Amino acid sequence: MAPHHLPFYLAPGSGIDTLTVVMGIFLIGTVLWVGTLYWKLHSLPERMAHKSQKLQFEFVAVLGLISLFTHMHIFWIAGLLLAMIDIPDFGGPLRSIADSVEKIADATPEDGDAAAATSSLATGGDAPPPPDKPGPAKEKEHSHV
Repeated sequence: MAPHHLPFYLAPGSGIDTLTVVMGIFLIGTVLWVGTLYWKLHSLPERMAHKSQKLQFEFVAVLGLISLFTHMHIFWIAGLLLAMIDIPDFGGPLRSIADSVEKIADATPEDGDAAAATSSLATGGDAPPPPDKPGPAKEKEHSHV
């Protein structure tokens, strides 16, 4: 019994309110968009640390999870700052120093002797022993002569 000149946003007599349906769809879309924006912002420190191959990536990820479950933003800020900072890699140079010291000290002569012994047994003959390599101490003794 409604007049025909009513605006479109008023519910007709059939009971389907078009404006309510459109606003419901808009509200669901907005909530999903804001949720996606929140998750992207929340995972920002972890993505930054992963892209730059940081050593502290796992630590940044744990800080992100702690901030997610406790709702304490200080953990997220700490993770963000840690993702931005380059912590120097002390392990690589120390490994290099250890390898160099092993080479200088000739720490693995038994591996070479074992390989020579197995190769001489495989050929069936007596192979001459490998010549002694002068070590750094022997070279220093003869360097002044």
